[in-house]
Amino acid sequence: MNLVIFGPPGAGKGTQAKKLVEERGFVQLSTGDMLRAARSSGTALGKKVAGIMDRGDLVSDEIVIELIESELETHKNAKGFIFDGFPRTPAQAEALDGMLRAHGMQVNLVIRLAVEDGDELIRRVHQRAKDEGRADDNEETLRNRLANYRAQTEALLPYYESQGKVREVNGLESIEAVASDIAAILDAEKESEAQSAG
Repeated sequence: MNLVIFGPPGAGKGTQAKKLVEERGFVQLSTGDMLRAARSSGTALGKKVAGIMDRGDLVSDEIVIELIESELETHKNAKGFIFDGFPRTPAQAEALDGMLRAHGMQVNLVIRLAVEDGDELIRRVHQRAKDEGRADDNEETLRNRLANYRAQTEALLPYYESQGKVREVNGLESIEAVASDIAAILDAEKESEAQSAG
């Protein structure tokens, strides 16, 4: 089973993805981590990525898809993947779907961590900045990231909604309650797949 977890900055995507990795054996494919690893790898693709990043340009969807495909090959026996930071646009979702289809896979579910309270997100991010010392977690940066999320990423939801894949979870609940809600969604999906296969 392959998942995309959506939610604005501070919604708890990373926390929930980590729980799924630990408790259910998913492999988390973080675009940022993959790009940093490729950059320092010294491979031909890594050198290409380094050049693009050094210029401050955005890495193309094709390169990101290539990195994801490489990770799928590396983790052939994974119970499932969590796509983190990708896709962010309908074009990226279509490219991801095409590549996954070529491997006999698909995005099974999109978990949307719904947090409509901007003040709560800012409070959470300030706390995370204190706890983890994240430089990208100041208020101005956060407001920009929230605006980008609303403008870009939320435009992607209709793509997956039209496929009946979006499940919403109240991201304002406690970490444990959100994890429990996600677990219930995954269990229901697994049961549904088993019934349609049997």
